[in-house]
Amino acid sequence: MNRLIAFHRRLVSQGAKNILESIVILFLLPFSCLYGLVGWLRNFCYDSNLFSSYRSILPIVSVGNLSAGGTGKTPVVDWLVKEFQQQGRRPAIVSRGYGGSFSGDVGIVSSGDGILMTAAECGDEPYLLAKRNPDCPVIISRKRVNGIKDLEQSKIADVIILDDGFQHRAVKRNIDLVLLDSTHPLGNGWPLPAGNLREFPQALKRADFLLMTRTAGQKYSAFMGFQPYISHHQLSDIAVNLTGESLPVNQLKKLKLLAFAGIANPENFFSALVNYGLSLKKKLSFADHAGYQAQLLEQLQQATTDIDALITTEKDAVKLAADMFELPCYYVPMDIVIENSTGLFADLTKRLWS
Repeated sequence: MNRLIAFHRRLVSQGAKNILESIVILFLLPFSCLYGLVGWLRNFCYDSNLFSSYRSILPIVSVGNLSAGGTGKTPVVDWLVKEFQQQGRRPAIVSRGYGGSFSGDVGIVSSGDGILMTAAECGDEPYLLAKRNPDCPVIISRKRVNGIKDLEQSKIADVIILDDGFQHRAVKRNIDLVLLDSTHPLGNGWPLPAGNLREFPQALKRADFLLMTRTAGQKYSAFMGFQPYISHHQLSDIAVNLTGESLPVNQLKKLKLLAFAGIANPENFFSALVNYGLSLKKKLSFADHAGYQAQLLEQLQQATTDIDALITTEKDAVKLAADMFELPCYYVPMDIVIENSTGLFADLTKRLWS
């Protein structure tokens, strides 16, 4: 399965490399047209008020993307929480809780005074956001309107951040902040499965602000009618082991490392580690939101021959424990650096409360 996922990721991002792969793309194109058409019809129904959307009494900022994962939404949500709190606001996060086992109407990951669910229950991203922001309420709800109504009644927040909300039209939002990976902003232009888009590119007309991620120095004067903000991801200079002890990443340079990740684009993480000067002797990629059960742990254990330590993402680390491995396992937090972040936040708040 991991190989199939990696093949699909490479095919839709880099294109076909031979006749057989071209045939695979051609075979998938009708399904992409159908997928995109269903999305277009759904949006048409919302735009025409044939489907209803809930309007909250609280202002809502949606952070989303056009592609199927991998643009760096979690660091942006984390950034927004901290910016709102510095302004004296009381933000709360509402997420679907993808990948978690919780099946109720509303799950309280944190009410702002301690984490109440495990990563396995709520999903790795809500758990990570709650861990990074202990004073911020984090709610999961498959029907996100239920979580929003709970926040309205509790009065513990005065602004809501809707995580991964661009396609969630059942809730009206004051702002749609959409992220695009600048290395492949629109992929190959096709929706799933021949591409990696959730909708046709024209859906960007619903966005209010566009943020390019992983820009690595690129400049954008305009993109599809937007003047986009730009950003890049940056690894911390501190590594943390699974018992919570930290050390400078530089101290890992002398080690032979096994890097592994269960995220949308693991190669981006591996490349960042190599660029930092770390020696990755082995790399293992798993499916996004991978659960580290016995089979995956055994696969990792078998790969540790002639290895000094393991290294993974902060998102994966929330599902791991030190006693799962015989060798030390570290994670390196990754943050987002937004050029003119002050200007972006000022524009967001101006529109939010104008």
